[in-house]
Order: sequence, then structure tokens, then C-alpha cells
Amino acid sequence: MSGIVESAGTEAARQRPGEQGGIGPSEGHAGQDSSIRRALLNAALDVFIERGYTDAGLTEIAARSGIPVGSLFQHYGGKRGLYLALWEEFREEQERRTAATVTAERSRGVEDPIALFVAGARAYLEGAWDNRRLGRLLVEDDGPAGFDALRRQWDRAWVRRNARLLEVDERRRAGRVRVRVLTTVIGGAARELGDCGDESEAREIVDEVCGILIHLSAPPG
Repeated sequence: MSGIVESAGTEAARQRPGEQGGIGPSEGHAGQDSSIRRALLNAALDVFIERGYTDAGLTEIAARSGIPVGSLFQHYGGKRGLYLALWEEFREEQERRTAATVTAERSRGVEDPIALFVAGARAYLEGAWDNRRLGRLLVEDDGPAGFDALRRQWDRAWVRRNARLLEVDERRRAGRVRVRVLTTVIGGAARELGDCGDESEAREIVDEVCGILIHLSAPPG
């Protein structure tokens, strides 16, 4: 009898967690870990916006999140880690949204580089509006040490991606300058959207900027 019970228990242990009618320890832990991170990031965003990065306190962030300070350090290592995680989240979401839009346009048969570029720019600006609280925080000068250099590095990569999308020869200085100007226009518009409180006005800004981009994207001659 004991052998049969042991065999049944061993077989159950071999099954994947979902096959046993519940969430296994690893899945439950992963879900809890994700919830903790989300709570910490949400609280950090609120405190950073209200107090600024420099004056934000880890004790207040932990209290608002309902997560112990020790767990905050375990997940993010401190205030800098929280800020960079928010930036990474914003950057990845914007890149995902833009890439998905360009892919969808190509699947519809759109091949014109300018049309693809403007479609991607529109997606980026709409994302800046949707995530305006976070975007507004990230353009402030009050960030962790070294963040400006990190942001400049990402900006350069953004320009290179736009150059490839527009099929611009980056070896030509004039081409590089044109793409940099276009990218700067998008970045400036995204900052304006961060301060915009009305959706209809935001849509007007996006439409206006896309019209400007169409005009500026056309190669000279």
C-alpha cells in the first residue's frame, strides 16, 4: 500500500504545476515578485513626480507601495535602480509600439520610407501622450548621476534607427543632420505632449507634427 501511495505522489510531483489544478510554487513566486515590482515602480513614479528625484525618499516610496524597504533594495538596489527601471519601461514600450506600427504598415503593403517613418513617429507621439506622467518625469534635469549620458546614448541609437527607416546614407553629413533634426522634432513634440492636459489638443499636436515631418522628410532637390 505504501508503495502505491508513494508512486502516485511521485507522479504528481513530476507533473507541471498547471496539471495539478493549481499554481505551482515557481509560478506563484513569479507572480508575487511581479506584483511587488509593479507596486514599487508605481509608488516611485508618484513620489518622483511630487518631490523630484533628488528629494524623493526611499522610506516614503516603500510606505506608499506597502512593500518593506528591504524588498525595495532587493529588487532595485535603491533610488537610482527604481528611476532607471522606469526609464527602461518607458523606452521599451515606446520602441515596441513604434516597431509594431511600422510592421503593421509594411504588412499592408506600405513601402515608402517617409510614410513608414511618419507612421512610426505618430505611434511614438501617441505613446508619449498615453504615458505622459512618466515621460514628463524623464525629461526633467533632476535624475540620477550618469543618466544624461545614458539618455544621450539612447538618443544616438534612436537617430540611427530613424536613418535606417528613412534609408538615409549615414556616411553623408547632410543626411545625418536631416535625420537628427527630424528626431529632435519628435522629441520636442513628445515633451510638449507631457505638459498637455487635453486629449483633443494632444491629437492636434500629433497631427501638426506629423505634417511637419512629412514636409521635412522629403530629400532636397
